[in-house]
This record gives sequence, C-alpha cells and structure tokens, in this order.
Amino acid sequence: MRIIFMGTPGFAVPVLEALAQAGHDIVASYSQPPRPGGRRGRQLVASPVQQAAEALGIPVFTPVSLRGEEEQARFAAHDADVAVVAAYGLILPRPILAAPRLGCLNVHGSLLPRWRGAAPIQRAILAGDAVTGVGIMQMEAGLDTGPVKLEDSTPIGRKTTGELTDELAAMGARLMVRVLEDPDRYPARTQPEEGVTYAAKIDKAETRIDFTRSAVEVERQVRAFNPAPGAWFEVAGERVKLLAAEPVEAEGAPGEVLDDALTIACGEGALRAVSVQRAGRGVSSADELLRGFAIPAGTRL
Repeated sequence: MRIIFMGTPGFAVPVLEALAQAGHDIVASYSQPPRPGGRRGRQLVASPVQQAAEALGIPVFTPVSLRGEEEQARFAAHDADVAVVAAYGLILPRPILAAPRLGCLNVHGSLLPRWRGAAPIQRAILAGDAVTGVGIMQMEAGLDTGPVKLEDSTPIGRKTTGELTDELAAMGARLMVRVLEDPDRYPARTQPEEGVTYAAKIDKAETRIDFTRSAVEVERQVRAFNPAPGAWFEVAGERVKLLAAEPVEAEGAPGEVLDDALTIACGEGALRAVSVQRAGRGVSSADELLRGFAIPAGTRL
C-alpha cells in the first residue's frame, strides 16, 4: 500500500519500522517540528519518528498545523491508500481524515473506550488497572471515538510507563501490519457507550509525591512517571526523583523517613525507595544516594 505515516515519539517508531519491513510504500512521514533539546536546550532536535524516517529514506514533513488549505492539498497530493497514525500529537481536520482512500488508522495505547486521549498508558497505571492493550482504530472527528478493527491486551502488573510503552508499541506494530495485509478481514467494531474514560495530558503538578496517599497509590505514581517526567519529593531544598519503590508494612506520619534505608511513611503503609535520581545527576540506588546525601530517620519529606 501507499502509506502516509504520522507519529512523533518513540512509541511510534516500531510501527513505522514494521510497515517498512513489511514492504509497504511509505510515501511520506509526518511528525511534529523539531524542539529545543541537547545540552541546555540550545539546539533543535528532530523527533524520534523524524530521525527513523530519515534513516529509512522516507520524505519527512513537520507542519505546525494541518488546518490550512495549502497543507491539506499537499497531504492529499501524496495519493495515499491509508494514513497510519501513532501518537502524532496534532489534531487531524476532516479533509486530512478523508484524503486517503481507506482513511486514517490509529494505533492507540489502551482498550477503548477506556482511556481516550493523550496519556492512556500513564492513566491506566495511575488508576490501578489490571489490564491494558492496543487498538487499531478507524479515525473520525471525535477524540478517539472511532470504531476499532483489531486489539490485543496485556497485564500491567508492576510495569513502568517505559516498559509498558515499549510492549504496547511492539504490539501495535504487529496489529497494524496484520490489518493492512487484508483490511476487509477486520471490520470496524463500534466502541461501546459504557466505560468511557479520558486520559488527560499529564500536568507537572501531578508529579510531586503526596505522601498522605496510600503506599499503593504512590507506588503507582512512581511507575506511571518512570522514566519521565519522574515522580519527586523535596528534601533539603532539592528535588529527588523516586523512580522505583516497594510497598512495605510500616507506619508513621505521612512523609516521615522511618529508617536509614529511605523507607517513607504514607497515609496508609510505607514505601522503601529502590531507585532515585538527584537533580542534574544520574540514576542511582537508594543506598548509593544515602552514602553521599544524608536523609536520616525522622526527616519529613
């Protein structure tokens, strides 16, 4: 098929690479424009999808918006059979949705209609969902409201967002390749009206740890924001990211450090820190942190 690929972060790269390996003709790749990055944010850095597409020799387009008639005409001129979308990050106007012969198919990281929206993987972990998955959805004008052609699921367990993202990206790539082998074999199924939830974009305020919550809830927060942006607490005027922690049976005032192993009391139960990161430094174990940065028992975080 003649495919337009639309994606931006690392989640989308396995899908792009799988389509190329399957022998499809990827006539264009769309991604969000390069953003400031590198050392001190002084240089523009292309998205993971742009970098992967350029490595594959695929023409890359990075419009700020797809609402203009000129941009829409350029999109239609690719004469694509289908557009494959994976975490692109821009709204697709109706003329874009209608341009390819088979429309636009989206790789969405949840079991729809649960967690429509921008941050389905993080929201599933934060909510304590037991299972999540990927759906191949026929896109329409609504926010992730389109019918689903094919889906698969996986248990969440103690996975972090990083681990789950990698797993779901690979799963989505496999599913999309299957659908495009024979689209008629996978008729679109209308989403049920019950069970709709929305995965709002993560706000920075959500990343600060509130130790008045239960240890179970805080541990979910830690996994949901690993590897980025990282759940954090403040001690001695410095932010410390908590990247991995284990719930333990212990009691104390919420936020109180209970021992010399960085066990922290929560509203219910406690958490023992496993992996941490000080501002401007690399990831370390809690033991390594404490050897050079004292956080004695009785400290309140």
